[in-house]
Amino acid sequence: MIKYINYNYIDLPRLTIWVAKELIDSIVNGLTSIRTTFDLGISSEKAIIEDDCIIIRGHYRICIDELNLIEEDKVYEITDYGLRAILISDGGVYKLKPVSKDTAPTLEINGIHMHRIVGITPWMDSYLKVHVAKVRRGHYVLDTCMGLGYTAIHSILKGAYVLTIEIDPNVIEITRHNPWSRRLEDQRIRIIHGDIIKVVDELGDHAFHRIIHDPPRFTPRTGDLYSLELYKEFYRVLKPNGILFHYTGEPGRHGGPRIVKGIGERLRRAGFIVKYNRRVQGYIAKKL
Repeated sequence: MIKYINYNYIDLPRLTIWVAKELIDSIVNGLTSIRTTFDLGISSEKAIIEDDCIIIRGHYRICIDELNLIEEDKVYEITDYGLRAILISDGGVYKLKPVSKDTAPTLEINGIHMHRIVGITPWMDSYLKVHVAKVRRGHYVLDTCMGLGYTAIHSILKGAYVLTIEIDPNVIEITRHNPWSRRLEDQRIRIIHGDIIKVVDELGDHAFHRIIHDPPRFTPRTGDLYSLELYKEFYRVLKPNGILFHYTGEPGRHGGPRIVKGIGERLRRAGFIVKYNRRVQGYIAKKL
């Protein structure tokens, strides 16, 4: 049975090492206020400085000794009980990881980034996937692996309606603490907590104009997400002339080209016309 969830963003001030350094400098230089970002670059707001501390939104307070503890590979939030990293340790380590100043962070699970971050930001990485899928106004989009929700958000920014699926409750929880995921509250996005392998069986024929399939990297554990059976289901639920974008990445040297080639072969066997896009590192698959 399909289980929809109601997404609610938790609105707290967020900090990275870059903002922490700005705040420390403002304290050291004797300023009485500072205007900076507390939502990872989306907007800016004014904070008050008094007694070596920063007061945000009238009651969130952080002092210089805490600011000096902030590490460069974590995103932090200021709560009523103090500073904490946005991190979950539950069957693995999940954390928001900043990649540069004032831009969307990536999700890191057990040390593995869920977006490309070399020479590109996670936000642009997701935009390109939506762009090559040619998502347009009025389209119904199936986003098979939600993650931080950037693909779904870029799709609604194009004017589409999105059904997005996420299997991991820890990932869903992390999104509630990420300012760049906040647009998941939009009513044009419906979120299912479930496994795409099972959920797709309950979706109707020809229900979607576009599918964006951005699964975790290929391993024996995730093999079903790269299976011929799943690709046949994608073909079934896609409308005629619809497009599937399947992100593959560039797996390591040992077996990497073989893995990518195998994905293309299975997509063809499922009925798709496929072309590999090196810039976005995935297959564009069309249903004629």
